[in-house]
Amino acid sequence: MTATQIRVRAPKARKPWTPSQIVLTLLGAAVSAVFMAPLAWALFTSLKSETEAVAVPTHWLPKDWTVQAWKAIFETGNITNWFVNSVVVSVCVTAVVLLVSALAGYGFARTEFRGKNALMGLVMAGLMVSPAVLGVPLFTTVQQMGMVDTYWGMILPQCAPAAMVYILYKFFQGIPRELEEAAFIDGAGRWRVFFTIVLPLSRPSLAAVGIFTFIASWNNFLWPYMVTNNPDLMTMPNGIATVMNSYGIQWAQLMAGGLMAGLPLIIVFVFFQRQIVAGVAHTGLAGQ
Repeated sequence: MTATQIRVRAPKARKPWTPSQIVLTLLGAAVSAVFMAPLAWALFTSLKSETEAVAVPTHWLPKDWTVQAWKAIFETGNITNWFVNSVVVSVCVTAVVLLVSALAGYGFARTEFRGKNALMGLVMAGLMVSPAVLGVPLFTTVQQMGMVDTYWGMILPQCAPAAMVYILYKFFQGIPRELEEAAFIDGAGRWRVFFTIVLPLSRPSLAAVGIFTFIASWNNFLWPYMVTNNPDLMTMPNGIATVMNSYGIQWAQLMAGGLMAGLPLIIVFVFFQRQIVAGVAHTGLAGQ
């Protein structure tokens, strides 16, 4: 091997960081520290005894490291049942929302019918109404249908996704009509075009909608709290709120339960962050 070949294969020297790169890196590190601080505080608090967790003045690191709070929440709480209930409710809500949003969004984007603009305006109006405002009428409806203290009572009222319909509606508008027209010429029907052409092209947006819906359903505290009185049907947010005894809130156990409840969401963000970014980029909302 000649000296010339050696020089060609030698790695290039790394360019020094520019001032803007240094500033952005420090800014990113500071923002990350702000977001990680509550998680670190919850973890350290869960590894303290209950007495130390409420001691004043407070301190970050435990003086006596213990997993007593983690053992107590599994022994005294029904955390396994809460976790299963949250999984069932969140997965069912996500599946129904994906189906309803995809069908409604495609219908608005590709079909013409009388009253379409008025119906689309009604859907858009749903974006301006807070879910808390609808709590009482929704509860009355669910009660009259006999679905209080049932899975369906927790699932169905969360399946009116105005925002998700709009996201998929904007995406479907960006799909070239020529693809569908070519399939129609070949004899494909509307349903076949939808399932074999439109949905495969919509996987990034569908993934984003599914992830956002799952996270929102998993974190939902108010509605399951309103519609459920049975301790066996509690979800993780509702169950963790009951971590109390005659002496008040057990803060170490509360932090341990909060970390258990947040673990699935952390996993979702870690493993599906690329789908989240790609989905948002393909929704057509960037210029809105």
